[in-house]
Amino acid sequence: MADKEATVYVIDLGESMADCHNGRDESDLDFGMRYIWDKISTTVAANRKTWNVGVVGLNTDETDNNENREEYQGYENISVLQELGPMTMTSLRALKSKIEPSSTSSADAISAIVVALRMIQVFTKKLKYKRKIILATNGESPIDDDQSKEVANMLNDVGIELVVIGVDFDDAEYGFKEEDKSRHKEENEKILKTLVGHCENGVFGTMAQAVEELAIPRIKPVRPFKAYDGPLTLGDPQKYPSALSIHVERYYKTKRATPPSASNVANPNGPSQTQGRDDDTPMSGVEFQAVKQLRTYRVDDAKAAGGKKDVDREDLAKAYQYGRTVVPFSESEENMTKYETTKSFTIIGFVPMSSYEPFLNMGETGLIVAQKLNEEAELGLSALIHALHELESYAVARYVNKDNSQPQILLLKPNPAIEDDIECLYDVPLPFAEDVRSYQFPPLDKVLTITGNVLTEHRLLPNNDLQQAMSDYVDAMDLTEFRQDEDGNPAEYAPIDDLYNPVIHHMNQAIRNRAVNPDAPLPLVADILTRFTHPPEPLLAKAKSEIDGLIEAAEVKKVPPKFQGKRGRKDTVKPLSGLDIDALLGETRPRTKKTPISTENAIPEFKQTLETAEDDETIETAAKQMGDIIRKLISDSFANVLYPRAAENLRVMREEVISMEVPTLYNKYITGLKESLLSGELNGDRREMWFRWVVGGRLGLITQDESEVSEVSEEEAKAFLT
Repeated sequence: MADKEATVYVIDLGESMADCHNGRDESDLDFGMRYIWDKISTTVAANRKTWNVGVVGLNTDETDNNENREEYQGYENISVLQELGPMTMTSLRALKSKIEPSSTSSADAISAIVVALRMIQVFTKKLKYKRKIILATNGESPIDDDQSKEVANMLNDVGIELVVIGVDFDDAEYGFKEEDKSRHKEENEKILKTLVGHCENGVFGTMAQAVEELAIPRIKPVRPFKAYDGPLTLGDPQKYPSALSIHVERYYKTKRATPPSASNVANPNGPSQTQGRDDDTPMSGVEFQAVKQLRTYRVDDAKAAGGKKDVDREDLAKAYQYGRTVVPFSESEENMTKYETTKSFTIIGFVPMSSYEPFLNMGETGLIVAQKLNEEAELGLSALIHALHELESYAVARYVNKDNSQPQILLLKPNPAIEDDIECLYDVPLPFAEDVRSYQFPPLDKVLTITGNVLTEHRLLPNNDLQQAMSDYVDAMDLTEFRQDEDGNPAEYAPIDDLYNPVIHHMNQAIRNRAVNPDAPLPLVADILTRFTHPPEPLLAKAKSEIDGLIEAAEVKKVPPKFQGKRGRKDTVKPLSGLDIDALLGETRPRTKKTPISTENAIPEFKQTLETAEDDETIETAAKQMGDIIRKLISDSFANVLYPRAAENLRVMREEVISMEVPTLYNKYITGLKESLLSGELNGDRREMWFRWVVGGRLGLITQDESEVSEVSEEEAKAFLT
């Protein structure tokens, strides 16, 4: 069952909260609400009905609370702004309109805590809840401490955690002390600190630290998820009585975290938006509505109106591409093609630890433990773990988590509870033969000539000086013990607990900010999310001599930028050596417009023709020849064999005409090519070339953002690809 929580925020809305202090350009209320809004919006994002939030206003102009009766005094100017209950976006926006500074500062903060305490008592009764009261104040209003100890005892009896966060409160541990503090504020700080000290579960801090720590991502706690519960076998227990069978449970140790997904919504008062949601989940935002998806299936039919006929989903069949044709399968036939499996977890062999390469890991790590309260299973698994550890071996197992699911081959690593307190097996999936990519690359320590000679000294090989400079550079940039702990001892630089995913947490921070402040600009990426994305400056300064030595040994020189010439011409880039390359290589006859571009060497010849072009006619001719070659490659392609080559030619053609500032040539050509591909003019169905290689490769129209002389807007280019 999910944890139930009841949290009441007591917010000081006194007149003094509208002032700015300590050089801030925002009021004390806005500064403190940065923390409160972050906490509340996190609760809204969790969307848990068991997480309840209430809000009490301290120093409000009105009085609205159940404790303000004739027999009780001191509860004036305290109002319940929101009763305890689940928090939604609608209630958050309603609450936001109530958070405004008042014109009074006479309410008692301890009395407001009592109001919050009564709210929690009434709501939670004696049920199991996590109870918390958070007070945010600047301590300027008067506080009566006569009953502070009794209030603390009441908090302890109910089991409420009291958190007091003060604007500009002194905090020696954080290192903050307000200068020229008023005497009554100093006294109020002592009263509140004493109250927290009397609580069994209390926290006292300054708002500056709380706001600063908002940038630290909060890792969502995840409950253990059992992926498998059954026997781990060695041999077949049904056939052989001596076979090993241990009842185990498997949990995820690591699982990839993903950013929050978005749903398409529509504004009922505006134009309809893109469809993308096919459920009836209600939306809390009153100005948007969920979008339902409607899908229809059509086939060509000359007899039907418009040449298209609607078909039912039940009449569809799955088909797989085979060359230029498709092979259909009925539902019953497709079921026969599925590989039938049964739930199992079987050890199929053992391998030495030294024979396993870490790059073979294929995915998420699992953790295998014995079944709970099963002493026989605990003893058997412990014996297997220690045997693997002593023999320095891994087990290889076939794993099927449920019937008819795809089998996996797992490597089981023993963890005999020597370095930690858990005795278990860790598992990682291994690749099948189809998953392994074997590539051949030239060696880095030698050069093989055409005649078969092996050269160990070559301009492409590092010499001894360069190797030594690189070795010194690597040693100087060592991060292993760059960081220091609290005692000044060397420590790990980027521990996994401090290494956050910037994509996930920045998106979460942006969503929380937009939920509370719809019209405010989105926040920048927090420094804590990017601090490990670049080398630390002190380390770079320390390794400057090694870096300079490496630059000198490698003869690193700045490459001149590639300048773009005016209409149809490129500026000639002179080599760093200053030599005349044409004179050294001999004069080469430039390609003329009468020399056609060959299909076999199209890209180099196309570039050479454009580089030597002296008029627009030559450029147009070269573009036409390149376009004809692309069409021929597509037309002659068996299935999709020549599509990558045609797409590369198209990419080069697009880049070159952008450089030559003649985008109209390409835009006119790609428009005609689209019609030919979709209509079947190029020897059959070539829609894959369009959708996968042109649309997928972003080879559409050249826009004004890419070339100033283009007349195509970004919207027109997007519409062209749909």
